[in-house]
Amino acid sequence: MVTIEKQDANSSVWRTLIILSSLGLIVLFDETMILPAIPDFIHNFNISYSTSSWLLSAYIIAAAVVTPIGGKLSDIYGKKKILLIVMAVYIAGVLAGRFATNIEFMLAARAAQGVGMAAFPIAFGIIREVFPEKKFAMAQTIFGSMFPAGAVIGLVGGAAIIQNFGWRATFLAVLPVAIALWLIIVKFVRVQSPITMAANNPSNDQTIDIKGTLALAATIILFLTGITFIESNGADSWYQIAALFAASGASLAAFIAIEKRTHSPLLDFKLMKNKNFLPPTIILMLTFLSIFMVYLTVPVMVRSPEPLGFGGNALAVASVQLPFMVVFMIGTIMSGFVLNRVKNTKLALIGTAISTIGFFILLMFHSTESMVSVGLTILAAGLSLSITGGFNVILVSVPMQMTGIALGMTLLLNLVGMSVGPVFAGILQQMYQGTVEGVEGQFPTQDAYNLIFITAAFVSLASFALALAVSRRKAVPAIAHEGTPKADEKR
Repeated sequence: MVTIEKQDANSSVWRTLIILSSLGLIVLFDETMILPAIPDFIHNFNISYSTSSWLLSAYIIAAAVVTPIGGKLSDIYGKKKILLIVMAVYIAGVLAGRFATNIEFMLAARAAQGVGMAAFPIAFGIIREVFPEKKFAMAQTIFGSMFPAGAVIGLVGGAAIIQNFGWRATFLAVLPVAIALWLIIVKFVRVQSPITMAANNPSNDQTIDIKGTLALAATIILFLTGITFIESNGADSWYQIAALFAASGASLAAFIAIEKRTHSPLLDFKLMKNKNFLPPTIILMLTFLSIFMVYLTVPVMVRSPEPLGFGGNALAVASVQLPFMVVFMIGTIMSGFVLNRVKNTKLALIGTAISTIGFFILLMFHSTESMVSVGLTILAAGLSLSITGGFNVILVSVPMQMTGIALGMTLLLNLVGMSVGPVFAGILQQMYQGTVEGVEGQFPTQDAYNLIFITAAFVSLASFALALAVSRRKAVPAIAHEGTPKADEKR
């Protein structure tokens, strides 16, 4: 009888993992499926290239705002309840995307879809609750592998759907799967009640830094809007531009003041003084900023008419970016094992070096689709190493009780980098345009692509310099798999 109960409990745990891991597939599918369609959005909504960057930025900013709030609410009201609410908002955003007829409505839909990113830390918290400690590392690997897998499926599947049925059909493809997953979570996922959790964790802080979250969101949005206005309106709207930057500065000052006073800050400035924590956090932020500049650029380059682009379709975008996604997926999984043999700071250094080489290859050799694909592949290899190494340095640089705060701060700053990158790329695409005989409209020129790639390369070079400085310090011991000697122990 006891054996049967243990088997049932074990099967329930693995069932929960499979269900919640599916979130990564669906949400990352949604995030990447629109990449091949960015030129279609520009044409259908009659928007500039700089405005199109907000299709990514709106999604990411919403994620940055909602993720910390969702995590706190899940601790107070229950993880399952908040997870279902977050997913309901995401499903509404997917449905709204199908019926968007203008850019404003689409950006609102994308922001609602970005709320779905808040499901990840909540789902991870559920997995951590239900899995025994000995099996948690395996569960973490499976859960994490669904993110790049979802990106691969989204890129290929999204391109095929866009090519054959149009971009609106991509949202319809996700919708029934998301609804089905919502219903499955309702029926099959079992978690502790918030009352039980509070009893088990009486010291758990249940305050929510809503003011700080909104102040940070206002700072980012006003800053990016001001940059966009510089390109689109120029000197004619200098007073509006000045007002936006002034408001952004005021919001930043308010954010800092709020964070210094609040009991549960988004950014713990005391933690920022940790010399082992701040540099790898900045490395990751710069890494994501640079790669998201490329995310927006490649689809436009591939689908622009020759000779300014490659004259390809949505499927061509997928074929160029697919090696990047596949290598990143494999590299993310394998780098966890490499970490057992290579010092974490050295792994981050190697990764940033390879990424920087990849960006310079893109800068020098982007005249054909195959060359771009090779550059992206090298970039993906470096990216997987630098992210794994950087995160591991952060994890072991702070006390155990500060791990959640440290990861939350890191995720928040990464999202800031992700939101800024596309806007800078979009502005450069809008500033340097040309025409093609016989084709209506204007398209980014080689000058735009060169400036984007060189900017990304120098941002990556800055992250390499930081990684070099970190690696020269006293080694930070890596978290190794059980039974495997750590890098420091073997030296």
